[in-house]
Amino acid sequence: MKHYFPEITEQQQEKFSRLNELYRDWNTKINVVSRKDIDELPTRHILHSLGIAKVIQFPAGTAVMDVGTGGGLPGLPLAIIFPEVKFHLVDSIGKKIHVVQSIAEELHLQNVTASHTRAEQVHERYDYIVSRAVARLAEFYQWVQFSFKKTDAPNPGLYYLKGGDLTEEIAESGLVTELFDLKNYFEEDFFETKKVVFVPSVGKER
Repeated sequence: MKHYFPEITEQQQEKFSRLNELYRDWNTKINVVSRKDIDELPTRHILHSLGIAKVIQFPAGTAVMDVGTGGGLPGLPLAIIFPEVKFHLVDSIGKKIHVVQSIAEELHLQNVTASHTRAEQVHERYDYIVSRAVARLAEFYQWVQFSFKKTDAPNPGLYYLKGGDLTEEIAESGLVTELFDLKNYFEEDFFETKKVVFVPSVGKER
């Protein structure tokens, strides 16, 4: 982790090590991440989640919602990197939110709340929304389009982790987007086709 994020503290490094252990432990009880992927957890799940931290530095005091967080990705790794930012992790599967709450408590992540709900049912508004390949962009944006607050935070909007050729998917969405190739930030082969899709939220609040 220090290789890509040299600014992280020893305490943060310890939290990432513990996060890895906790996911492995939970995965024996609940399929939090794909079982065939468990040995690649640090790269394919934790580091992948932190791709968002390579393209946006969430300012202290801002609020982020992670939609369809599953077992807490990308929200928990981002909450470790940005301890002064409030993260609300939501998922429609209750047992996964239970995992998130347990891990957040174990790691003493005071900046994390987790809810068993759908994004459309959350009434709060956020500076930023993050997610990891939950649905096609057009469908996903419908769920979150009214969840943004009017904000002075820099580059507010959706930061969506996706892979592969997104040309058709982005065209279908009709959204203004900016793409960040994660291969420009991480050297592992896994990131060759991985991207962060940024959809600005300016003027989106209703």
